[in-house]
Amino acid sequence: MVAAIRAYDRNVDADLVRKAYAFAREMHGEQKRQSGEPYYGHPVSVAAILVGLRLDQASVITALLHDTVEDTAVSLDDIKREFGAQIATLVDGVTKLGQVELASERTKQAENLQKFVLSITRDIRVLLVKLADRLHNMRTLQHISKPEKRERIARETVEIYAPLARRIGIQSICAELEDLSFKFLNEPAWKSITRRLKAVREVSLDGVADVSQAITERIMASGINARVFGREKRPYSIWQKLERKTVTFDELADVYAFRIIVDRVEDCYRILGLIHTSWRCVPERFRDFISTPKPNHYQSLHTTVIGPKNVRVELQIRTEDMDRIAEKGVAAHWRYKQGGYHYDQATGGDPLELLKPLLEILEFGGDPDEFLEHAKLEMFKDQVFAFTPKGRLISLPVGATALDFAYAVHTEIGDQCVGVRINGRERPLRTTLHNGDSVFIVRGGMSEPPQGWEGMVVTGRARSAIRRLVREVERKEFKNLGRAFVERILRREGLEGKIVLADSLKRLGLKSEDELYIQFGRGILRTDDFLNALFPGRDDKALKSVSRRELISDETAQFYIRGEGVKPGFSMHFALCCSPLPGERIIGVLEPGKGIMVHTMDCEMLARHENEDTELLNLSWTPQASTEAASVGRIVATVVHQPGALAEIAEAVGRSKGNIMDVRTLKRAPDFFDMSFDVEVLDARHMAHILAAMRACNCIVSAHRARADIDDIDDKEQV
Repeated sequence: MVAAIRAYDRNVDADLVRKAYAFAREMHGEQKRQSGEPYYGHPVSVAAILVGLRLDQASVITALLHDTVEDTAVSLDDIKREFGAQIATLVDGVTKLGQVELASERTKQAENLQKFVLSITRDIRVLLVKLADRLHNMRTLQHISKPEKRERIARETVEIYAPLARRIGIQSICAELEDLSFKFLNEPAWKSITRRLKAVREVSLDGVADVSQAITERIMASGINARVFGREKRPYSIWQKLERKTVTFDELADVYAFRIIVDRVEDCYRILGLIHTSWRCVPERFRDFISTPKPNHYQSLHTTVIGPKNVRVELQIRTEDMDRIAEKGVAAHWRYKQGGYHYDQATGGDPLELLKPLLEILEFGGDPDEFLEHAKLEMFKDQVFAFTPKGRLISLPVGATALDFAYAVHTEIGDQCVGVRINGRERPLRTTLHNGDSVFIVRGGMSEPPQGWEGMVVTGRARSAIRRLVREVERKEFKNLGRAFVERILRREGLEGKIVLADSLKRLGLKSEDELYIQFGRGILRTDDFLNALFPGRDDKALKSVSRRELISDETAQFYIRGEGVKPGFSMHFALCCSPLPGERIIGVLEPGKGIMVHTMDCEMLARHENEDTELLNLSWTPQASTEAASVGRIVATVVHQPGALAEIAEAVGRSKGNIMDVRTLKRAPDFFDMSFDVEVLDARHMAHILAAMRACNCIVSAHRARADIDDIDDKEQV
């Protein structure tokens, strides 16, 4: 393999290629393919296909390693460490997709295609390695035992990988993938066509030789340097023609075609003139792909003439470079450049331009199946060429409309399209375009696409963009409807202009107010769920009025707290540093001369006793603490200095069944006050509900549970 690479890349790192071969063989070890052959033979075969395309060293090494990450214990980090970041990136792009079992095989295929198209946009070599991988898998597909699996792989190949190969101009791979898929998808038809081809080959061999000799003699007499050879149509191509034209095999006139390869572009047209003056031309069968290349950069002259012995003869006339590009597509552009073997973009344009329509479909969103549908539409259509008023050439599928043209020029132009002039005359947007049409799009401000627009287009790009536009319009309508619902609810509750929704959105799992309005507009979110998120615990039956409950104090603490080591007659006090509430985990500290100090489990004061020989008691609340008593918790809030602020806060606390016992101003500023609120609550959960209600107030900047400063506690104790 190294010698084969060196034949076109004299700078190949032979040691690195050999290392990759040895690495793949070692990692795949005793793994076998379904044919019984060693697994490492597969990556070697894939690499050999790429060497045949004369690809660079990195592509060949990637082919050797492409299955190691998925099928062995090797990681991408291992690949990066052994072979460098570039190889690791390529292997990552080629690694088989769809590790998660999805609901249906079609969905899996669609999502894989999305990821695959995204990966190949980073480096075209990912696609080339993947196509070679698929080609070798198709060559050995007969070893898969399950017929349904063979059919699924063959269908995926003919619907996705073969069109991608054609899209970037690699006709040799595309044709073989199509023929192999045809064999497994319709074996009776494949056998019938191959049998007929064999019969035609035996009968027509002499006739083909006569035609080839006649053409060669005419060309030699003209003094043009050229080589002529015949080619046989492939089974899948014949099957497509039989289906498309509804003719019989005997009626096909171009089972055999001839290719004439010359040195220069001008020789192509000289040969064409020579052929047309020697034999009668079939007018509708002439195509000039040299002056107007196909989107994949294919160039050639196609013509059909009534040749010697009154036989219809199909001819393709092209230069050596055109022939190489026709067979190898983007793979033909690797060459020596600036002292190394690189992809020479200048020789054939950017191949990724051909895949941009698929990327734009991805950007417009939609589900994976929708993407698969549109991607197939993009890849399967034949092309028609139309021009913008400034002469820009736009290629579209046959049957495309003026609206397709608008979206092909730019998505925004399509969205704003209100009319069209074709060749200077006003036409409906649904008008089908023809080769050479000059199209002027009339733009206007549209709030939404007219009904039926989607039925007026044939390209996946336009259809996906229209669906995205419809989704945006629907989203806007639902948002406006939902906003009206929310405003009405807040107005009914007397909260209009007084509420901040940020915390409520988090509780509902929403990212923005727009999402809240849309959920309301679609009927997904209920009023009760919204109000409960705004005021947690609003409907909690346990939150009855606290005013009828006994307040837990140091004098009554013994009745509401229990634990090992708590003896009758012990004095019990609630620590000022953390002010424990029912529902919180609590610890007792036995302090000589004072009794038991009750702290929350996370109180900072407990850290002081870690290195002391202090007895800590594991305490808990009695059931009566949550059902018969109330506690006092302190909240510190930053409040906007505005009229009615305290009224809003009192109303929010009251809605949450709380009772404000004391209010103090801690700091004053022109615009904000720091204030503390002592609130009578049932337990820690009730305190959390009240905090949530306060934070929803428009006048509250921040609110949190107060924890006394340790130094302040020390000062109070000393006093």
